[in-house]
Amino acid sequence: MGIEVGEICLGTMTFGQQNTEAEAHEQLDYAFSNGVRFIDTAEMYSVPGSKETQGNSERYIGSWLQNKKREDVVIATKITGPNPGLSYIRNPLTFSNASIDIAVEQSLQRLGTDYIDMYQLHWPERKANFFGKLNYKHTPSDTWEDNFNEVIVKLDSLVQQGKIRQYGVSNETPWGLMRHLEESKKHNLSRVQTIQNPYSLLNRTFDIGLSEISLREDVGLLAYSPLAFGALSGKYLGGKLPDASRLKLFPVFSRYTGTQAVFLTEKYAALAEKHGMSLTTLSLAFINQQPFVKSTIIGATTMAQLKENIASFEVVLSDEILQEIDAIQLLQPNPAP
Repeated sequence: MGIEVGEICLGTMTFGQQNTEAEAHEQLDYAFSNGVRFIDTAEMYSVPGSKETQGNSERYIGSWLQNKKREDVVIATKITGPNPGLSYIRNPLTFSNASIDIAVEQSLQRLGTDYIDMYQLHWPERKANFFGKLNYKHTPSDTWEDNFNEVIVKLDSLVQQGKIRQYGVSNETPWGLMRHLEESKKHNLSRVQTIQNPYSLLNRTFDIGLSEISLREDVGLLAYSPLAFGALSGKYLGGKLPDASRLKLFPVFSRYTGTQAVFLTEKYAALAEKHGMSLTTLSLAFINQQPFVKSTIIGATTMAQLKENIASFEVVLSDEILQEIDAIQLLQPNPAP
């Protein structure tokens, strides 16, 4: 990979809704002062998406960037894929040449920069298993037609123009990732460099097929939701629902708090306690030690959370603990895909 990103990436999907601009800058300042140089955002952020807050994350990063040397920071952002609930961003939401041009220019404007380090396709245009779907179910009525070459040619042209430095995918499947690699190799185009997919103690679906591709083809994972929307901090155990927590504010984000996910979370919490560390530390340290992980995307709404998250990366789990984690995972593999 041509861009050095570091093992920690600061995720910013809370900027603009749960976090004010001042709070966002405080997080960015703290992360930067502790060696974090990689920041991830998206044109649709903050989350949950709304017309009123769309683009705020990029705007807050952009205002913060004005006091930094641009070359000292690595910025990743994303173009939104098809989603009928997000048509206020663009209509239609496709990866056509025109859509990509509009999305890139608007992101550059909000970020206040003339280039994006890592430009990502937020999710595929075709119907696939992502956002909580474990098994692929074919949809014969899907109108999508194979346009991998067209999309990659466009992204390659943006690399040549200097508007983006490289591109990545997100919420992608093994088939989709291999198609990206196949097209770029066949036509000598810019190559997909990273894949941003969910990965946590409650969702290790990446291990099944994508991990081998990641390692053999050198496409590093940018692991998102490493704490499973806060579930792996342990704050929801025992039926708790803290005020101002993400799940209290947005009950729709229940992906990681189903019965089987809670069962596994309790087991991991006991393991962490047994070894004298927090569940947060256990969860993040585990991800950081996976050979296919390029960077772990941490997110926080409070400074206390951010400080604990960053400190967790100094912990190295023993082989014994890693074996105990695998044993627990076998009890209920991937309860929250």
